[in-house]
Amino acid sequence: MRLRQWSRDLAMGVGFAFSGRGGWVRAVLTGVGVGLGVALLLLTTALPNALEARHDREQSRTDFSVLSFGENAIPKSDATLLIADVGTTYHDRDVRGRALEPEGPRAPLPPGVDKFPAVGEMVVSPALKRLLESADGKLLRERLPDRIVGTIDEPGLIGSRELAFYRGTEGLAAQLDTGPVDRLERFGDPNPTSDPWDPVLTLLLLVVFVVLLMPVGVFVAAAVRFGGEGRDRRLAALRLVGSDSHMTRRVAAGEALAGSVLGLLLGTGFFLAGREIAGSAELFGVSVFPSYLNPSPVLAVLVAVTVPAAAVLVTLFALRGVVIEPLGVVRTSKPSRRRLWWRLLLPLAGLAMLAPMIGQGNESGQFNQYLVVGGVMLLLVGVTALLPWIVETVVGRIGGGSVSWQLAVRRLQLSSGTAARTVNGIAVAVAGAIALQMLFSGVESDFTKNNSYDLTRAQMQVPVPEGLPLASAAAEFRKTEGVRNVYAYSEGYASDRPVDPEIGASVTVGDCAVLRELAKLPSCRDGDVFALTGVEWDVDGIRLAKKGGTLYFDPSFEGESPGLEAAWTLPAVKRAEALPGLTGEKRAGFLATPKAMPDKAMETFSGQLYLGTDKTVPDVYEQVRNTAAAVHPFADPMTLRGTERVGRYDSIRTGLFAGAACVLALIGASLLVSQLEQLRERRKLLSALVAFGTRRRTLSLSVLWQTAIPIVLGLALAAVVGLTLGAVLLKMTSTSVTVDWASVLAMTGIGGGVVLLVTLLSLPPLLRLMRPEGLRTE
Repeated sequence: MRLRQWSRDLAMGVGFAFSGRGGWVRAVLTGVGVGLGVALLLLTTALPNALEARHDREQSRTDFSVLSFGENAIPKSDATLLIADVGTTYHDRDVRGRALEPEGPRAPLPPGVDKFPAVGEMVVSPALKRLLESADGKLLRERLPDRIVGTIDEPGLIGSRELAFYRGTEGLAAQLDTGPVDRLERFGDPNPTSDPWDPVLTLLLLVVFVVLLMPVGVFVAAAVRFGGEGRDRRLAALRLVGSDSHMTRRVAAGEALAGSVLGLLLGTGFFLAGREIAGSAELFGVSVFPSYLNPSPVLAVLVAVTVPAAAVLVTLFALRGVVIEPLGVVRTSKPSRRRLWWRLLLPLAGLAMLAPMIGQGNESGQFNQYLVVGGVMLLLVGVTALLPWIVETVVGRIGGGSVSWQLAVRRLQLSSGTAARTVNGIAVAVAGAIALQMLFSGVESDFTKNNSYDLTRAQMQVPVPEGLPLASAAAEFRKTEGVRNVYAYSEGYASDRPVDPEIGASVTVGDCAVLRELAKLPSCRDGDVFALTGVEWDVDGIRLAKKGGTLYFDPSFEGESPGLEAAWTLPAVKRAEALPGLTGEKRAGFLATPKAMPDKAMETFSGQLYLGTDKTVPDVYEQVRNTAAAVHPFADPMTLRGTERVGRYDSIRTGLFAGAACVLALIGASLLVSQLEQLRERRKLLSALVAFGTRRRTLSLSVLWQTAIPIVLGLALAAVVGLTLGAVLLKMTSTSVTVDWASVLAMTGIGGGVVLLVTLLSLPPLLRLMRPEGLRTE
């Protein structure tokens, strides 16, 4: 009997949610607000699958073999394939490229490729095909002149916007032992391994997920309370016709349930539409296929159950202090003051959960995931608990001012909770962003390597492939537009014995102009040799620098195949003090001019080119890469950079930016929906004020003040909580606490800017509502 009564009351609530034009508008607004949150939650539940799918695709197309070196090298057969890495970079975007030469009819095809391209042909990814056919890809087309005969299908790509190609070639067998060429029997990683995660990176990942998801939960909780005042009036009418307080709460739960279920349906639609859009979008260099974004069934069911349950609980919690009587709602009188003590318990409990991990750093094992997630969540939830009390306390003490100011303050005094709920999400997002910014800035140095390159002299490096004469390669680059200087030298290693050497030293060969970039030379002419001094860790070079002594290049070792064992009889050796070279570090060993070296010894050397470029020349780096591609298919220029970051750190940072962009979009859309719902609730009041002669400018300013006051208070609270959380997280990683105030101001400014933009977008509907006709009653 009781179950039947409950079902009837819930069904009545569902009916009220969709009754009349006002009911439908209210339900749609609630559904859209909840749906935006549900869509982002579904996207989040799909991220693990997307990351796993990208990883699996990358593993399936791996094209190297651990058995292709030494005695266990894969022998040639009709089922083997020769493959070479011929990738490049275009406008800071990586272009994955491979040259293919099948050695028999059963050679393995790369994933996503139907047949091997012939010599002079290539198959490309759809994104690369569009680029090559556009005006923006003109320089890249010069680098990749092969005829396009097909496209790489989805199984061969990790993302929809990935730039990749396979080209047909020949003659790779001759470079199997000297170039980036490998022989394969199949594609796929032959020895898949997973490196353990650094504890601090794990902490970063956990905090990123909590910080990105908390605003979503706050907005969903706020969305299910849309139309709260109208709902209370309907419940009072129910009491008038005989329902008791328990029945009215069940009816209210039914209304919330209807709105949340509609939100689930709309959210699923938003997610499916967004998934298709994601297939053609790229965010911070990352793209996916729609098929990647499949939510885990368990997590999707959890969202489907949690959202309606949370909607009902939030509604019942909101009614706990409301007395609904047959003749009205007691909340229309002055409400009781909010209590502070229990609101402070939430952030204090969060700090207590994080405190045991302070000072742990990355040397004491992994951080406790449950304590990290729980502590950060409680601190951020503390923002939502403290903000209503702060808004109520502050606006209760405000008085005087212009008419618009007084209208805004009075409205906030009557319904400070509604204003706080509107701002809660943005405050939580800003607090989390400030904490994350502090954490990322604090630990960035641990995951960033400062290179010592002298970028004032050289900005690009080109390793010269074996078999390509260094002088001819240097001449081609000197003719390239935008190249100011070319520093060319060869590097080798000389030992004291032809077999089983004990000591050795590096040897750098170049003309006098290049050698002067590496050391202070007393004098220099072709045929000179210099022993470098001033390098504390090098002692072997000085020991070997004896006139008439013999050194050996490419020595052999017992049990291994014989080396070239090229002998070099030293001429008179001069001393020269080493200088920081083009790499920023001092070289050790010997410097030699070309005439001082035997031809046989030079066969063991590898060439390096360092290029000084004129950045005022448009696309100078692309011009250099085009020259490299023309000189040799394996010549791969590298851009020298002052710093390098750990790949996983960069991945987390990229994920944070992508997630933050989605959350900001949700914040803006949800705030706009919330603002429109509040304006709709007050349309009669606005119409009455206009009918009595209130200027529209005054009402518009009052709406702006109603938004500005809570957001200022919310952002101030967010800054305090964010700084506190950031300081605790830095202490947990054993990093000194520093505050980048420019970043803090930027985070709060972005939050305020989103609210300002939403307020401006809500002005046109506000002006339409401010008409005396809004008082008409049917």
